[in-house]
Amino acid sequence: MSRSMHRTAVVLLAVLTALAASVGLAGGAAAHVTVSSADAAPGGYGKMTFRVPNESDTARTVALRVSIPEEAALASLRAQPVPGWTATMTTAQLSEPAAVHGQEIDTYVSVVEWRADEGTGIEPGQFQEFSLSGGPFPDVEQVVLPAVQTYSDGSEAAWIEPTVEGQGEPEYPAPVLALSGGTGEQDAAPAEVQEAAAPAADGEAAGDGGSGTATAALVLAVLGLLAGLGGLYLGWSARRRTVAP
Repeated sequence: MSRSMHRTAVVLLAVLTALAASVGLAGGAAAHVTVSSADAAPGGYGKMTFRVPNESDTARTVALRVSIPEEAALASLRAQPVPGWTATMTTAQLSEPAAVHGQEIDTYVSVVEWRADEGTGIEPGQFQEFSLSGGPFPDVEQVVLPAVQTYSDGSEAAWIEPTVEGQGEPEYPAPVLALSGGTGEQDAAPAEVQEAAAPAADGEAAGDGGSGTATAALVLAVLGLLAGLGGLYLGWSARRRTVAP
């Protein structure tokens, strides 16, 4: 009976270890810089939000620099103000002029950088969100937007590695914006084209995603196994005390 109990405990401990590892992996996967949108669609306008977690245990995140490739050039782009941060936009020349709403555009915003005020930033264990509104988006399913995260100790995390279908996720994957939401018709007035580089408020940043729900479920499963393991041990101890005399 003792050997049977021992085997059962070993199995439970193995499952417990696997679940604990899964919780750790889930936390790591959620720590990448990502971008998402609820309304960005091919050919339309929308809002995209970059979620930036701090992966350092000792330094603050003090800057985020996002590059926009020419094939994803937007005629209109605005930054949502973030308290304690300053957004700057760098423009570049298009290799070929583009016609948008009857107007010819020969430049676009190629780099957007958010920089924290002196002494501030994203503290260890925290995250921040930065949003842009603009368009029209290219007629594709997704857009890759490389980003570089800068820490207060001078180190950088370059989120620029491409994710290749059929291969494992790279260590520093570039944020990928899926163009699938909404009709993209909002904010499509020609006036926006004339204000392409002007920062303006554009609603609230998106809330935390659903990754926390999955992690919470795993934690509850781990706690349940711990309780079961404790009960198994108590039952085995009680049986030993009963049989001993």
